[in-house]
Amino acid sequence: MEQSFDYIIIGAGSAGCVLANRLSEDADVSVALLEFGGSDNSIFIQMPTALSIPMNMKKYNWFYESEPEPYLDQRRMHCPRGKVLGGSSSINGMVYVRGHALDFDEWQSQGARDWGYRHCLPYFRKADNWAFGSDDYRSQDGPLAVNNGNNMVNPLYRAFIEAGAQAGYMKTDDYNGRQQEGFGPMHMTVKNGVRWSAANAYLKPALNRPNLKVITGALTQRILLDGKRAAGVEFVRDGNRQILNARREVILSAGPIASPHLLQLSGIGPGALLQQAGIDVFHDLPGVGENLQDHLEFYFQFRCNQPITLNAELNPWRKFLIGSRWILTKSGLGATNHFESCAFIRSKPGIQWPDIQYHFLPGAMRYDGNAAFDGHGFQVHVGHNKPRSRGTIKARTPSVQDKPEIIFNYLQHQDDIEAFRACVRLTREIIGQPAMDAYRGPEIQPGEDVRSDDEIDAFVRSAVESAYHPSCACRMGEDDMAVVDSETRVRGIESLRVVDSSIFPTITNGNLNAPTIMVAERAADIIKGRGMLESSNAGVGLGRDWETLQRSPTT
Repeated sequence: MEQSFDYIIIGAGSAGCVLANRLSEDADVSVALLEFGGSDNSIFIQMPTALSIPMNMKKYNWFYESEPEPYLDQRRMHCPRGKVLGGSSSINGMVYVRGHALDFDEWQSQGARDWGYRHCLPYFRKADNWAFGSDDYRSQDGPLAVNNGNNMVNPLYRAFIEAGAQAGYMKTDDYNGRQQEGFGPMHMTVKNGVRWSAANAYLKPALNRPNLKVITGALTQRILLDGKRAAGVEFVRDGNRQILNARREVILSAGPIASPHLLQLSGIGPGALLQQAGIDVFHDLPGVGENLQDHLEFYFQFRCNQPITLNAELNPWRKFLIGSRWILTKSGLGATNHFESCAFIRSKPGIQWPDIQYHFLPGAMRYDGNAAFDGHGFQVHVGHNKPRSRGTIKARTPSVQDKPEIIFNYLQHQDDIEAFRACVRLTREIIGQPAMDAYRGPEIQPGEDVRSDDEIDAFVRSAVESAYHPSCACRMGEDDMAVVDSETRVRGIESLRVVDSSIFPTITNGNLNAPTIMVAERAADIIKGRGMLESSNAGVGLGRDWETLQRSPTT
């Protein structure tokens, strides 16, 4: 089969769904969206509380894995990526964090022209459907529903926020608004009790458009080049090789791992690496697969002195009742991801914006959703969000069936090691405040005996996990190591763009779904050749005397 479309989008994840919707708004253009995964019509995907299930199913997860990480005791790290309509937004934790305003000014300072906060904020607002009103930062007009789940009914959520205030930190009513720094409610992409993935928010409303064709079960093999121009895409479906021709552009939105890998498989990347992998070199672009970044986190676990935690809900009968209520009413514990309070703080003086993030959970459990220990407990996930360590993604062979070599080099940089020491010590101080006295039992993890730098370092190396935010391996910029320019065009190749979190110059301070959707919203306007939304002059709240104080009032 050989067909032609104006635009071919590879990957129906967070960015691809946005692009499919926005580009097909123009009835005069045709759009093809290729996705290897299938339908997201599963209770495990759509019910928020079931988030750990699809993430651990091969049907929905590519199950990438890193090489043995040299600075993490040679551990191989799990790197899940969505393999379904909606991509990772259909298997993620639904946490909505835009990042700090200065993250985007940092992008601009590194060569991403006109991607500063004042340029990006209007596109966050364009996507936003915020449950609690509109202002200079938030909107209720967009397709992406955002709220606070069950509004912190469990008293532990508010106790955590109050503990932060008692420890001398600021409170923030909206960390996605003027002031990220501080303790406050956490936001999630849930609508009427249902996961509001990019597929639900963007793709499904566009499916009836005659100019949009969604092809599932399509495993993209490579981008077809005509000299230095992207001419189409080769993919395999039901065992048959098929080709789609692109009249205007090919847009690669396969995600932070697959996008650099597919560029390399198509002969676009570091020449020596491609030759070593047996791939013909069509365009030597040294930055493809470099600059890989991710967030790490671990969880502090405590026993709880009161029987009010989610651990009481983890037996089969209680899960059945929660699921039944959700099926009938889309309400109750099934309608939340349970991360309903959070915090963003700075690890030390001299850091201008937060680099530590907290997710608070009123239960103590593992990543697979099972209880961590018998009895009641709670935990707080904590991680350093501005790592300086950098990794790589490298094709091994010319076949897409062979997953790439991934190495993050987690904790390679001494600054990252020291930031995790701060995570341990600052968290203990926060949980030790009077607001937690009625609930706080013994510390289970890391354990009271983990105190010295060496003990903390050893614990972190053994216990830390990926927060599942790989990014930055197709960096946007203007220098020789940039992969795409500020218009998201692959440097040196006509009619080819990359639009997903792989083009972030640096990782943002928080979960990556929201900034990925923003990037796709803005890229859609660039691709369509329309004027950009008017830049914002909204102010940014920063800690006063941040040069000398680790915690301080906002300005």
